[in-house]
Amino acid sequence: MLLNAGVILRESVGVVNGTLSGMNSINRFPLLPEVGLFGISRCLPNFIESCGGQAMTFGGDVSKEEDVVDRWGTVDILINNAGITRDTLLMRMKKSQWQEVINLNLTGVFLCTQAAAKIMMKKKKGRIVNISSVVGLVGNARQANYSAAKAGVIGLTKSVAKKYASRNITVNAVAPGFIASDMTSKLSEDIEKKILASVPLGTVYFPLLLESEYLSSDRQQDDMVDQKKLLEFLAALSPSASYITGQVLTIDGGMVMY
Repeated sequence: MLLNAGVILRESVGVVNGTLSGMNSINRFPLLPEVGLFGISRCLPNFIESCGGQAMTFGGDVSKEEDVVDRWGTVDILINNAGITRDTLLMRMKKSQWQEVINLNLTGVFLCTQAAAKIMMKKKKGRIVNISSVVGLVGNARQANYSAAKAGVIGLTKSVAKKYASRNITVNAVAPGFIASDMTSKLSEDIEKKILASVPLGTVYFPLLLESEYLSSDRQQDDMVDQKKLLEFLAALSPSASYITGQVLTIDGGMVMY
């Protein structure tokens, strides 16, 4: 008999890092209201509490070890969601632009995973979901730093999954494709058409929005459901996803096919 994922989540403590812009929106993670307590960075505590959950917010830089500390006492679920971009051509990329992205998007995942794993090992259970990107699988011309960091997240995911599988800790990555965000909204129509030409489903992916901002088209609603169900599935401490670890699941409309 499968356990109710909502019950499992409400009895758990989860941590999500990241801010509110683009794909880092807290509303990407509909499991949040069902979790007992979340330690999150600059998110929406009122939204979580209005849904019956408890929220604790705090600021910090996940790329700095001194900022990644245990402020919640325990943790069952970790979603590594923090990320930045510093896009430019390789020949124009400054070392600082390279290092900023690597530090936050890769080292930050390492530090948060390391801190959470210490607790999860003692509890002999845990779920870690890392947000990567399809560019970590196929690359992108103007995103050498971002692509390298996201590829590193995939390698880290697989390595940690192998190490801690015996402790009942699963570690997986989600790799979104072309998404609707502040950044992509600034693309010219020609560039957007070229990108969409590489997406077999021929549409932009719409991340989960606030309930009042839900869009009406069937395609957009389907996208929201896809993401909601995938993250709930991977993060829930139920038997449903207990045999899945070390995997990279793409939500990309078919951009990456092997």
